Amino acid sequence: MKLKFTIPLIIALLFFSLVGFAQLKKENFKLGFTYGTGSQNKYPFDLKDYTHEVDFYKVQINYRFKDKQKWAFEINLEPSFNSVEHQLLNRYYVKPSDADNYQELTELYMQKRTIKEYVLNCGFITRYKIYNGISTYALISVGPMFADKATERLAKGFAFSDIFGLGLSHEIKNVQLDFRYSVRHTSNLELKQPNGGHNTTNVEFSVLFKL
Repeated sequence: MKLKFTIPLIIALLFFSLVGFAQLKKENFKLGFTYGTGSQNKYPFDLKDYTHEVDFYKVQINYRFKDKQKWAFEINLEPSFNSVEHQLLNRYYVKPSDADNYQELTELYMQKRTIKEYVLNCGFITRYKIYNGISTYALISVGPMFADKATERLAKGFAFSDIFGLGLSHEIKNVQLDFRYSVRHTSNLELKQPNGGHNTTNVEFSVLFKL
């Protein structure tokens, strides 16, 4: 589990350090806004014990630090507010060994509740230019988050958000339209229990503007 988080974190920190030491150019920045939805009840996850639905509201900041004829490489920063609808479906999921008040927790978790997440993801984009402003890309991203409520799978408070995504962009003059399909994992590096984490399959739409 620790290795899973450490590798993308090192990658993100390395590339942000490179950008920090480089001479930043305003024309290489893009600023935009993203809306997305996610669910654990979709392939490849789809566990039957609970439902977990997410709405993402993001600000997206991209910096292109390397631009070649067919390939481009970018730093990606995404502060976001997420609204999560979560409900435990399996009455026997929380066991007596998990907590002395396991019955009380079961009744609480079986209610449909709204959880607020505050997240700062930092990542790296590898982009391939297809034709005339159309490109595809892969994204890997990790960052800290805070959740205001616990679930049967993740403790309240500090955790991490890991994202891997594939996207398609169309750039028209100074505007970039973006579609992304991604998977996301949240957990807390065993800092607290429970730490089963949450997984979602996501679809996101963005509009970005060149500065």
